[in-house]
Amino acid sequence: METDALPHVDEHATLIAAEPEQAWPHLVRVVETTFSRPGTVAYARLVSAADPVASGPRPLAEGSTVPGFRVATAVPGRELTLRGSHRFSTYALIFRLEPAGPRRSRLRAETRAVFPGLAGGLYRHLLLRSGGHVLGVRRMLAVVRRSAERQP
Repeated sequence: METDALPHVDEHATLIAAEPEQAWPHLVRVVETTFSRPGTVAYARLVSAADPVASGPRPLAEGSTVPGFRVATAVPGRELTLRGSHRFSTYALIFRLEPAGPRRSRLRAETRAVFPGLAGGLYRHLLLRSGGHVLGVRRMLAVVRRSAERQP
């Protein structure tokens, strides 16, 4: 299933006091760090993720994987699309950087996913109703913002 065909789940955004090109390496580093923690690796294996381990070129580029995701699109300074699937869902997490004024950018994170069957519906409920997904995405955006704004 193509990314655009996946149903929209949510979107979160933050403003960064840095140009999109300056924020890009921070986004890539935070995404890789976030999804490469030991707990994430164990979780990816538990749910039988299609891509359970990190592999491919670094820094992240098309074809690279982090536990639970494969990089589908990596356009420096503009878009990083992660796609994944496991026994309960097929999903995408799309990060977009865009200019938002002089020395400013907006970083958006859009989640798209389908949760087939009863097990998928229960998984969706646990994932989205617990607040864990929202907290995780917002945390990543905040870490990217702080990191990019600290650069000289």
